[in-house]
Amino acid sequence: MNLPNKITVFRMLTIPFFVACMLIKEIPYNEVIAGVIFIIASLSDLVDGKIARRYNLVTNFGKFMDPLADKLLVQSALICFMAKGLMPAWMVIVILSREFIISGFRLVAADKGIVIAAGYWGKLKTVFQMVMSVMLIFHFIHPIWQLIEDILIWASLALTIISLADYIIKNKDVLRETK
Repeated sequence: MNLPNKITVFRMLTIPFFVACMLIKEIPYNEVIAGVIFIIASLSDLVDGKIARRYNLVTNFGKFMDPLADKLLVQSALICFMAKGLMPAWMVIVILSREFIISGFRLVAADKGIVIAAGYWGKLKTVFQMVMSVMLIFHFIHPIWQLIEDILIWASLALTIISLADYIIKNKDVLRETK
């Protein structure tokens, strides 16, 4: 297993520790530790991608597992935010639904031998979701901080919908039946 793939596996292994720190108040400094874990895991996504591309270490494992690790990390955070009352359930459901739809699209495409790369809107959505997540993990009680959180939540939701529409429009031929 090459270094980028090891970093991806590391990111996935951080998720249970992140969730535990988010939800178990008895852990000393739980939110700080959760924030540090989330930031390290998020930054590891940038690192593994750069290494893989720079040293030509792109593998099928990495193509599949890297985006999955990102989705699992962000979705775990969203569920924690919902459990803590920081995000309404309907928003979390919309965001999670987009990920399931895109994953289904990619499975259909893969079955046809088509690889669909992540698009600009999807990457922007991920960046906003990760920044929003960091803000919500630390969740300082201050009007300006809360305004920024609200803006990031709504921007993440909007980018989720925009990226889904963009993805479907650009890849609609994947769903066509071949004869």
